[in-house]
Amino acid sequence: MFGTVLVANRGEIAVRVIKTLHRMGIRSVAVYSDPDAGARHVLEADTAVRLGPAAAHDSYLDITRVLDAAHRTGSQAIHPGYGFLSENAEFAAACDRAGVVFLGPPVRAIEVMGDKITAKNAVAAFDVPVVPGVARPGLTDDELVAAADRIGYPVLIKPSAGGGGKGMRLVEDPARLRDALTSARREAASSFGDDTLFVERFVMRPRHIEVQVLADAHGNVVHLGERECSLQRRHQKVIEEAPSPLLDSRTRARIGSAACDTARSVDYVGAGTVEFIVSAQRPDEFFFMEMNTRLQVEHPVTEAITGLDLVEWQLRIAAGEKLAFAQDDIEPRGHAIEARVYAEDPARGFLPTGGPVLAVVEPSGAGVRVDSSLLAGTVVGSDYDPMLSKVIAHGDDRAQALQRLDHALAHTAVLGVQTNVEFLRFLLADERVRAGDLDTGLLDERLAAFAPVPAPDDVLAAGGLYRQWALARRAGGNLWAVPTGWRVGGGAAPVRTAMRTPLRTDTVSVWGPPDAARVQVGGGEICSASVQVKQGTMSVTLGGVRRDYRWAEADRHLWIADERGTWHLREAEEHKIHRAVSERQAEILSPMPGSIIAVRVASGAEVSEGDVVMVVEAMKMEHPLAAPVSGRLEVLVSVGDQVKVDQVLARIKDEKDHDND
Repeated sequence: MFGTVLVANRGEIAVRVIKTLHRMGIRSVAVYSDPDAGARHVLEADTAVRLGPAAAHDSYLDITRVLDAAHRTGSQAIHPGYGFLSENAEFAAACDRAGVVFLGPPVRAIEVMGDKITAKNAVAAFDVPVVPGVARPGLTDDELVAAADRIGYPVLIKPSAGGGGKGMRLVEDPARLRDALTSARREAASSFGDDTLFVERFVMRPRHIEVQVLADAHGNVVHLGERECSLQRRHQKVIEEAPSPLLDSRTRARIGSAACDTARSVDYVGAGTVEFIVSAQRPDEFFFMEMNTRLQVEHPVTEAITGLDLVEWQLRIAAGEKLAFAQDDIEPRGHAIEARVYAEDPARGFLPTGGPVLAVVEPSGAGVRVDSSLLAGTVVGSDYDPMLSKVIAHGDDRAQALQRLDHALAHTAVLGVQTNVEFLRFLLADERVRAGDLDTGLLDERLAAFAPVPAPDDVLAAGGLYRQWALARRAGGNLWAVPTGWRVGGGAAPVRTAMRTPLRTDTVSVWGPPDAARVQVGGGEICSASVQVKQGTMSVTLGGVRRDYRWAEADRHLWIADERGTWHLREAEEHKIHRAVSERQAEILSPMPGSIIAVRVASGAEVSEGDVVMVVEAMKMEHPLAAPVSGRLEVLVSVGDQVKVDQVLARIKDEKDHDND
């Protein structure tokens, strides 16, 4: 077995790999970019090497620097995690030339499966069913349009390289196909350096089901069952589970056999995942989509039901060991479900968020696992993927796993950064989700029904009481500074604070000291109240009812969390006031921190309401920004500029106003 292994990745997957390395007694080496110098994976590794600045191509994607780090630390093998260099054939070949074991499949397997066109042709030769379509290198837009007409709409445009939904476009209207091709090519080129596209029939009510395989260098191939990954937003998985609630035992055996044949088609060695598309209307019919030649984000659900450590088996296979079990030895137990926690705001169209993490609350208990890279002080930026952690629950059956996952999410909070936890719990409560009636369009269909819950009265009251406690503490025994509300002539005056939250602003009035106060929220009832504050925790009694909260404060912004969610409170006078815009002029603001990747209209040109003016990219996602009104455009940024949230990117002057100049 290897003595030293370098982990060429970051975030929760690097932490997870290092955990197995430590358990196996293997020395771990972390690598990092400048923003990650104090990251958890760096702190938990036995040693760490700086790669370079924040930009991935100058750090985590720089093959020369990664191999140099391996050489300097005496690493005998490199675990690539997922993303970054994990499916890069050039990197795997470079490792081989450098005498370092790449913990992944052979170069040929990466090359074949990394090109979806070649992959479809390879597996079809092994009688693995593929989706009808046209897939060959070098297809022009005209050829793709003609192919779509033959296949019949709706069609799915897919990039030949890469994954994660980047560059994929569903087209139902032929008139929109050419625009979709242009957009798909640009995103594919940006994400993978390859704008090759192909087109295939879109399976109605599709379900995304994938099969985990392990193959050793001695010809043994097994599958570890399937995972259901149909709950997706924009082709990005959100909740995954194992096994799928759709498949019967016969189909499960057939799809597992097809996955093993897929691995055999390229002489696969290591851990891999074969992805299939299955129609919810015809669950016995499945088609090959692609093979991911690496560990998957959702691998913990397979580990939960099989009891196997997939990272350990990646190491053992790469070290030349045979699989210690045959297909019949694998007996999945129970059900497991995983939810991905993202730095995004569901109330604002899932726009990326960020900022310093002030405190982290993560669940524990029977059947609960958390894969996370979070620490207090971590800064969540826009340079990398927005996934922060994964919460996994395992139960005797699906109902118990769902219940445990919801309970675990209720005790998950990242104070300082807005996350999607509230939306995850909304999904888990959905009737169709609970019934296992899934498809890849379900999540988008349910978006309209999601309404974030405004901060309740008790949370605002807790904010007011906390402020009273903080004022009393700062008084330091000075009776004149203690916020008692005492005034000449008798009668206590309240301390009033206008508390602003994302969905609600109200005045909180507090009379008396924090340990024996009265509180009123807005024009509501005046209640007796008290607060006890400790580092990180706060107990509030309001009208005889006690609630416990986690809290953190920074720059007069207070974050409070309980089992219902996470709330961001700030005093209204501290809220940024945007300059008023005249009726005859409108502004385009950046909805999140990111970079300008396209400016489609030149400054001085006329635009119509709804025209896409520019595209902002953040955390690997493109966000087109449209003109809110018609008029003459003034562009204030250029391609490549880094922009902040709410930064003015362009102004549009009403044409009538322009004529009167």
